[in-house]
Amino acid sequence: MADFLPYGRQSISDADIEAVVAVLRGDWLTTGPAVQQFETDLAAHTGGTPAVAVTSGTAALHVAYAAAGIKPGDEVVVSPMTFVATAATAALFGAKVVFADVEADTGNLAVEAAAAAVTERTKVVAAVDYAGHPAELDALGKLAHHAGALLLEDAAHSVGGAWQGRPVGSIADLTTFSFFPTKNLTTAEGGAVVTPDAHLLDRARKFRNHGLVRDRAEQRYPDEGGWHQEVHEFGLNYRLPDVLCALGSSQLTRLAEFKKRRAEIHARYTAAFADVDGVATPPSRPGADPVWHLYPLRVLEGRRKALFEHLRGVGIGVQVNYIPVYWHPVFEDLGYRRGLCPNAEAYYEQELSLPLFPSLTDADVDRVVDAVRAFY
Repeated sequence: MADFLPYGRQSISDADIEAVVAVLRGDWLTTGPAVQQFETDLAAHTGGTPAVAVTSGTAALHVAYAAAGIKPGDEVVVSPMTFVATAATAALFGAKVVFADVEADTGNLAVEAAAAAVTERTKVVAAVDYAGHPAELDALGKLAHHAGALLLEDAAHSVGGAWQGRPVGSIADLTTFSFFPTKNLTTAEGGAVVTPDAHLLDRARKFRNHGLVRDRAEQRYPDEGGWHQEVHEFGLNYRLPDVLCALGSSQLTRLAEFKKRRAEIHARYTAAFADVDGVATPPSRPGADPVWHLYPLRVLEGRRKALFEHLRGVGIGVQVNYIPVYWHPVFEDLGYRRGLCPNAEAYYEQELSLPLFPSLTDADVDRVVDAVRAFY
């Protein structure tokens, strides 16, 4: 319908368009100066932590697990309240994915559940900043390091946020971002890996570019000729082109503006539903400075499906994020069974994402609020 209101939408300005056109008129479409500029610009929002731009949030996760050296027999502890890629990219390296339950209210990985899931084979603990609210990064990092593992923060929802006064991207051993159009900023498709560890950074950069080694000091046969390059470990082409990096740099100039508007919409929803029986609004932990990617309304008493259909029927594009990852048949076929993470399953049964994006007007928000209230 003409007045359909999506749950997410990109925000593209004339400056964004001009930035992309400037690259199209230049000499470099990929592997050029706009890539390095975007990585530098992004690092300014991660406390200076270096960034590696890649082609998607999924690619970022794949690159991060490659940098961590994940191999068959390793275990990766993962939150199930996420898009399937957080787990699938570890499974593609042959790792055993161990799902640990989430906090009942935030949907983030629960520290005690992660602690129970860790073994001597654990190589990575992968937390997800669900809806844009940072996970308990300090406690999870301590837990992972005590086990000799790395903490990976899947921050697909939370670029521009902070935890206990520190920017997202400056805390975990590896942090991954997504720049899909509905995210907090966009490069159309794209993502990034950030890490303060020089070794992990080098491995991430190599994996992004087929594993190519061009530094003669690192080559096995450095005297072959000036054209020579070698592959010591397999990698893939996950290079984000200059055209999209230019869009990302332009979008980063408005990240604070996006964050502010998302917070305003989030607060407007929360205030509007405070007196509505049958729903629960999302909490915020002390010390969290979220960038709200989603507004995850909790619909109680088994009425989520009915409210979903009611809102879709009046042109409001609500969504559900997400089914527990191990419910997907690909994991079911590997032996995972429902009932594994009760909090995650209960969260899924209630979660409904309301429209939330920077260009959403107050009138749009009121339309959503009125439709929810009319249902009740």
